[in-house]
Amino acid sequence: MNGLSRVLVANRGEIAVRIIKACRDLGIKTVAAVSEADRDSLSARMADRAVCIGPARVLDSYLRVDTLITAARGTGADAIHPGYGFLAEQPELAECCQENGIIFIGPSAKSLREMGNKLLARELVKSCGVPVIPGSEKVRDGEEAAAAAEKTGYPVLLKGAAGGGGRGIVIVRTPEEIKKVFDLVSTELHAAFGDGTMYIERFIPNARHIEVQVIGDKFGRVVHLGERDCSIQRRYQKVIEEAPSPAVTPERRQKIWVAAVTIAREIGYENAGTIEFIFDQDAGQFYFLEMNTRIQVEHPVTEAITGVDLVKEQLRVAAGLPLSFSQEEIQIQGHAIECRITAEMAEAGFRPCPGRIESWIPPESPGIRVDTHCYPGYLIPPYYDSLLAKVITSGPSRPEALDRMRYALENFLVSGVQTTIRFLLSIINHPEYVGGKINTKWLESKLREKEDSQE
Repeated sequence: MNGLSRVLVANRGEIAVRIIKACRDLGIKTVAAVSEADRDSLSARMADRAVCIGPARVLDSYLRVDTLITAARGTGADAIHPGYGFLAEQPELAECCQENGIIFIGPSAKSLREMGNKLLARELVKSCGVPVIPGSEKVRDGEEAAAAAEKTGYPVLLKGAAGGGGRGIVIVRTPEEIKKVFDLVSTELHAAFGDGTMYIERFIPNARHIEVQVIGDKFGRVVHLGERDCSIQRRYQKVIEEAPSPAVTPERRQKIWVAAVTIAREIGYENAGTIEFIFDQDAGQFYFLEMNTRIQVEHPVTEAITGVDLVKEQLRVAAGLPLSFSQEEIQIQGHAIECRITAEMAEAGFRPCPGRIESWIPPESPGIRVDTHCYPGYLIPPYYDSLLAKVITSGPSRPEALDRMRYALENFLVSGVQTTIRFLLSIINHPEYVGGKINTKWLESKLREKEDSQE
């Protein structure tokens, strides 16, 4: 494809399998970059070639920019696809790819750097005329944080400018509390991301997490593919996502779409990305939260309602081709829901449960899609994220997509390891979820209620 003949897949798990399948459909050869723990993974088996990039520990394998560049050059790969997580949003990888004549399947290093720093992103977005959550600039210590919080109004979120995945975010309700946790959180962020910069943001208690999928090409075209609702969360980690959001009106939906495209176009964004918003359900106001400059875990729900293969579009854009569709051609039809199945014991505080899968029988029926890297006999390693599979159901309406999800979860048969299938089924069946009466703290409140009732 236009100079793109072999891609190094610099990731693991289901996203690596997803990328390999898209490349295969387009006639592109693949090289799976795997750690020693992933030598027998499905991605290693599926790729045209697999190359070991180091020991199981991510710092010695999946997070080594130099090793990935060497692997790409040594296998004759034209490009590197980083998937999500690991180095996907690190500008250093994009820069090293450019220096070595390798295509980075993602946005420019400039976009990664600008939108990867939440404080810088806030300023850029404000300059676009898009509202951001009220908050502060950088705060250097607990005293400055307390002063900024008083100005913003308690409760507030103490947040890190760098990082992601829910790390470095703490709700604080008093000056004493903020002074107590500031140094602890800043130190944790510095250790994890090399940057302990903190700032204050207003905490919105009755919020929805709404995100808009965008994609841009090298010809200046930026298109949105509708929004997703990711409000079912635990510790700022998404658990269930759906598209479109049942919480926004058609008028507000249009405004969110326009805001997302405005931001992406203003920064000259290329490839797939997600503009995330917080929607205050009490005030009826949405605010920019952050931008994820990569493919998202939950991208299949957008694919289900638009018919667009986002990974194939990523490959097209990276190869210098225009998007295969215009904004006018995007038709959002029906409803889709995604559940993330993990190897965890929900009833034991979500304790990870690595081990060997004995039986693995995913559901098969119209309107059901399962993205996974698992198979009977697969040994789930203890070193990585516990995601086993994503179940995506779609239908003409939300009730029909929900019915299909119930069927899918009830008929997903796994033995040998503990999973969150039953936990997810309990959410899908909860009257408040079915009725759309939820917010970003709803799931955690239900878990606390359950813990209190068991004491």
